[in-house]
Amino acid sequence: MSSSRAFTALLLTAGLSFAGCVRSYASESALSFKDLDYSTEGTKQPWPVHRASLPYATLRYQLSTPLHVSYVDLPAASPEAKTVVFVHGLGSYLKFWRAQLDVFHSQGYRVIAVDLPGYGKSDKPATFPYTMEAMADVVLELTRVLGVEKPILMGHSMGGQTSLSFAIRYPESLSALVLVSPAGFEKFTWKEKAWFARVMSADFIKYAPEANIWGSVRQANFMHWRPQLEWLIEERVRLSKTPEFDAYAYANVRTVRGLAHNDFVRDNLGHVTVPTLIVYGTDDRLIPNPFLHGGETRDIMEFGASNIPSASLVPLKGCGHTVQLDCPESFNEVALAFVKDPASARPFVEKAREDKAPKPGEPAPVPGAPGSQPSPIPQQQDAPAPADGPRP
Repeated sequence: MSSSRAFTALLLTAGLSFAGCVRSYASESALSFKDLDYSTEGTKQPWPVHRASLPYATLRYQLSTPLHVSYVDLPAASPEAKTVVFVHGLGSYLKFWRAQLDVFHSQGYRVIAVDLPGYGKSDKPATFPYTMEAMADVVLELTRVLGVEKPILMGHSMGGQTSLSFAIRYPESLSALVLVSPAGFEKFTWKEKAWFARVMSADFIKYAPEANIWGSVRQANFMHWRPQLEWLIEERVRLSKTPEFDAYAYANVRTVRGLAHNDFVRDNLGHVTVPTLIVYGTDDRLIPNPFLHGGETRDIMEFGASNIPSASLVPLKGCGHTVQLDCPESFNEVALAFVKDPASARPFVEKAREDKAPKPGEPAPVPGAPGSQPSPIPQQQDAPAPADGPRP
C-alpha cells in the first residue's frame, strides 16, 4: 500500500472506529462561509464582523485583486486597556476561540479575532503564499489598520507558528505572546516534508467521508467531547458542499506545506524577546505528528520553552490539541492570569529526566514510517526568506 493510501486508511479507520452512533449532517443543505454563525456560545449574541482591506499584503504578494480579511473586534471600555489578538489554527477560523472572546472581553480587554487568508469569512486567493511569514504580515497589517500598538498575540497550533514568526520578525510590534499547542517547534526531515506534499491534496480534504471528519475532529483534537461542540462537525460537512470550499481546501494544502517546509521559526526561537506563555494539553494527539515519527508532546513543548528566553510552560493534564475548546475553564484561568501580568510568569526550567525521549528532530525510528532515516535537507524551491524581505 502506498504511503498516501496508508495515511487515508489510518484516518478513515480512526473516523469509523470513533464516530459510533452520532448525528449525520450529510443531508443538510450547503453552508456558505459568509453565513458561518459567529456568536457567543451561550446567548447566541452575534459578534460584530468587519472586513479590512490590506493594500500592503496585496502589493507585496502580487495579488490580482485587493486582499480582504474578516475579523471580530470587541472594543474595551477604557482606551488604556490591553488588546488581545486571537489567531486560529489550520483548517479553522476565528470561531474556534468561541470560549475565549467574550470571557476576555468581560475582563476589560479589547478583543480582536482574525480569519486568516484562506479561512472563515476572509478572501481565499489562490496566489497567496500561505506561509507563516505571509500570515504574520497579514496580522501585522491588520493591527496597524486598526490602530493597535503592541498587542498580545494568542495563537493556536498554526496560529502559534504564525505568532512566533510575528514575534521574531517584528519584536517591537507586540507586548506578549500566548502559544496554544503551537506548531513550529517540531522538526521534519526532508523525506517527511516530501511525504506531506504527496499526501495532502484538495480532493483529499474535499471528499473526506463524514465518518472520517467525526473521527479526525473528535478524536484527534479533543479528550472531553460534548454535544455543544457538534457545530464543528456540522459546519465542516455543510461547508464542503459550497463552491467556495475548493479555494478553502487549496488554502489548507498550501498552508500544510508552508508549515512543514519552513524551519525559520524553529531556528530563530532565541530571537523572541517578549514574555511568552506556552499552554498545551498533555494528551495532544496531533503534536508531534503521529503518522510520521510520533514522540511525546511534552518533549516538543519543552524544546520550545527551553529555546525561547524566559518562556513559561503550562501543561493542562488530560486535555487535547484544541485545548482552548477542550478544557476552556482551565485554559482561560491560565491565559487570563498571564495576560494580566506577563512579566510575572514563572520561566520554564528544564529538569533532567531519566525517561526523556529523543530530542525533537531526532525521533526514534518507526518501522515503515516515512523519513525514519534522517537525511540532509535539500534546498526548497518555495522556501521563504522572511527576514530579508521588506517589512510593513
